[in-house]
Amino acid sequence: MSKKLVEVEGVTLPFKSYEEDGLTIYEFDARECQPPEPMVNTIRGLSLLKSKTDRLVGFFFHEPFPLYQRIPLTISHEAEELEDGEFKITFKIES
Repeated sequence: MSKKLVEVEGVTLPFKSYEEDGLTIYEFDARECQPPEPMVNTIRGLSLLKSKTDRLVGFFFHEPFPLYQRIPLTISHEAEELEDGEFKITFKIES
């Protein structure tokens, strides 16, 4: 799997994209960031979601509960706790 750097306006972290199982995955890692950087990068990254086959995947050092209140109602999220106690959050368009 080849990951390509993606340009996203206003972010402070690298975003990468790749194809998997017919989906376009946009990925970033916010585990080393301090608030509000993870939230700001996530909100900006949501602009990459254009269709139901797009996913935004973020890695966080904890589950970002305050972030969930700020995402549009048309976007859902799924949180997965990783073995090390960090979180992988996947965002997708619902409607």
